[in-house]
Amino acid sequence: MRYAKAMTVATLGLALAAAGACTRDTTEPARTADAPAQPDRAAELRQQHERDIAQMNDRVAEIERNYQKQLERPRGTAGASGGLREEVQEDVKNVRAAVDDLKTTTAENWWDRHEQAMKHTADDIDVDVRRMAGARAIPAPRKDSAAARPDVASDAPFTSRRDQFVKTLRARVESWDDALKNVKARGARETELDDLHARIRKLDDDLGRLDKAGADDWWDITKARVNDYIDRVEKSITRLDDNANAVTDRARRGDNDRTRQ
Repeated sequence: MRYAKAMTVATLGLALAAAGACTRDTTEPARTADAPAQPDRAAELRQQHERDIAQMNDRVAEIERNYQKQLERPRGTAGASGGLREEVQEDVKNVRAAVDDLKTTTAENWWDRHEQAMKHTADDIDVDVRRMAGARAIPAPRKDSAAARPDVASDAPFTSRRDQFVKTLRARVESWDDALKNVKARGARETELDDLHARIRKLDDDLGRLDKAGADDWWDITKARVNDYIDRVEKSITRLDDNANAVTDRARRGDNDRTRQ
């Protein structure tokens, strides 16, 4: 009797083991089959970056075509000063370089490039602020300035560097606001002053977004900066075209007046 009971237990154990093996045989291949279907995040991001760059390339190509049309206009009806034309020409060249740089921008080198670009923007604003303010010295940051107060440095290398950079540029923004506080202008100069204030506010907004960004946001930050630059150059091209049309209209009115005389 004991022998029969032992045989029964042994048989039951083998049956359970076989069932377990069958279960593993049916489930493990399913997991293996599912593995290749998991998305490759790195490849997905690369594809997205390539699509973003392609879209920006298309926009810059359109800018270059529109600017070429401006160059083909007779100088007598160009409607823009030589200084404005040279400024737009430089912007067209630089915006092409900015998009081309995206092809080699990585998570490792993006911050150096972004920092350099924002510094260049700040330096351009500084030159215009000094000119509009009558070449007066830019005021030093106010003693009660939040940007001027030292904070505890972060242990994270990116965060610490980002915070210091944002703080430095915000101090410059406050100084520009102080320098332009009592500047008055009319006519074309007023338009230029309004544009300068808008550029300062845009930089301040960019600093606000950068202040909350992490290192993993590098592509979104970089893409937004280059797209903003493309927007600005597009507006400059439109301004050239508007000026040209205005001059042409004035010339036509003058011809009509002479004809009536």
